[in-house]
Amino acid sequence: MSRTISGKVIIITGASSGIGHATALALARERAKLVLVARREKQLRSLAEQVESAGSTPLVLPLDLLQEDCVKKMIHYTQDQFGRIDVLINNAAFGFYGSVENTPADVVREIFDLNFEAPLIACQLVIPIMRAQGSGHIINVSSVAGKRGLPLSGIYCATKFALQGFSEALRVELQGSGIDVSIINPAATQTEFGDNIRYGDVRQRFKAMGHIQSAEEVAAGIIRCIKHPRAEVYPYRISRILVWLNAVAPSLVDKIMTRFFRERLRATSPIS
Repeated sequence: MSRTISGKVIIITGASSGIGHATALALARERAKLVLVARREKQLRSLAEQVESAGSTPLVLPLDLLQEDCVKKMIHYTQDQFGRIDVLINNAAFGFYGSVENTPADVVREIFDLNFEAPLIACQLVIPIMRAQGSGHIINVSSVAGKRGLPLSGIYCATKFALQGFSEALRVELQGSGIDVSIINPAATQTEFGDNIRYGDVRQRFKAMGHIQSAEEVAAGIIRCIKHPRAEVYPYRISRILVWLNAVAPSLVDKIMTRFFRERLRATSPIS
């Protein structure tokens, strides 16, 4: 049976652009009550106007989720305003290009703080609320890069592997509670994410390789997942092949990666 979205209270982090922005607009058309979270208030206000025009109710929370207090404020303020939280979509993240060997410790801490710790804390805070109301849905936006490490994206991949790990454990721990846990695994997506990737020991900027899906395609996958909860969603279905192949023949995938990323690997700057 398809679940209705109309009237549900849904938190979306990283809502100011990309997948979060597209998901907000898609959910607005379904008449959800949206909590829009990101650092950039101007972009959130603009999105809120579009959400209202679509007939939905937005709450704008300009917060920096690198700060634990802001994660707590997001959950507590939403609960105070609406009295419930039906869906939490952990989408906020940033990327980094650089070798594992030379990634600075401060970058590792920062990317884990946003990509892993912020959604973890948000989950820990929202679960008691969802338990009390007898239902809820946690959706963690991961990546195909959370299933297979990619050269020069090792630290970013590690954050997504970590997100996958606790999501899988949580899904089993919450069985029978009325709370669903889903993981969204997009492939390369056309968003501002690529424009804002930070660079370490590389000598040039990189463009996404292979098939590039739209943010709207990923948003459509999220909508379907809310209506029909699933453990994992691959908006670009063919990307499952990489995941399956890596599970049975990781050495073969290593060879494919070496050839596929040869030019990128040559772009690294060794530390003297």
